[in-house]
Amino acid sequence: MIFDCHGDIWTDVTVQRSKGMKNIIKNRHLDRFKKGNIIGGIFVLWTDPPHDKTPRKRLLEMVEATAAEIMENQDILRIILEKEDFNKALNEEKLAVIIGAEGLSGIGKNIDLINALYLFGLRHASLTWNEENLLATGVRGNPKRGVTELGKKALHLMEQLGVIVDVSHANDKTFWDIYENTTKPFIASHSNCRALCNVKRNLSDEQLKAIRERDGFIGLNSFNEFVHLDKDKQDLKHLVNHLDHMVEIMGVDHVGFGFDFFDFLENNTTDDFVEGNTIGTLGFENASKTHNLIEEMKNRGYSKEDIEKISYKNFYRIIEELI
Repeated sequence: MIFDCHGDIWTDVTVQRSKGMKNIIKNRHLDRFKKGNIIGGIFVLWTDPPHDKTPRKRLLEMVEATAAEIMENQDILRIILEKEDFNKALNEEKLAVIIGAEGLSGIGKNIDLINALYLFGLRHASLTWNEENLLATGVRGNPKRGVTELGKKALHLMEQLGVIVDVSHANDKTFWDIYENTTKPFIASHSNCRALCNVKRNLSDEQLKAIRERDGFIGLNSFNEFVHLDKDKQDLKHLVNHLDHMVEIMGVDHVGFGFDFFDFLENNTTDDFVEGNTIGTLGFENASKTHNLIEEMKNRGYSKEDIEKISYKNFYRIIEELI
């Protein structure tokens, strides 16, 4: 069983429903999830390009589409609102889904909207995607700018409510500002290791140690450009090198999966962050290919217990502690 801590599923739901389609998860995702033994994940509200120019409008569109999809698909979905819902989803053989937010630019300066999103079902959020906003600074922002005073208030409210704080996409200053202005475990839902692939979206060993110190969690990201700078080495074996490094630095109890598959997204969205044409990490292109990853882990000596921890048990601990 695998819990994927980052998927842009609500983006696909919003795009396809705007074209008149329904049952997007059943028709476009469920088969791959079943083939990949994926039992659920964090599905994020993300103000996807080109809609990032009007984030408040896009957030409302996504909430509307997400709510409609959930109401029409309660036979396959259980939204995790409290920790007991994870096991209920397993018992009911439904997808265990956390509603997340990949950036909170859509709330503008009104942090009280976090309360509204929480009542809607939000249990996870990052302050930013790649952009600067009124709360904090993503990896494409000013490296000297971090979390704002308003952002600190947002972090306090998130911890108070039981919303998991995510540092993926944060620039370095924002990462350390979050570390300094939170008290509970936080996660990097979909990031790799800068020591193996030196890009801004990956994390340094010092950041990995800080997440471990806070009893947090990092999810291995399958995006090929975060695997290796050499395109010829953007493959499954080099991806699993990141997993090995995470385990070496943090210990097996703080590592999991946040695959960030984007094979289903449209080009006007992916062109904003993808360089050239790509089919993803070779050997691990979409959610149906997780058996390749598990086999590579077995070949490297990961025990059955370790694989279960990394696949879902470590994140289940985060759910139990924070939600």
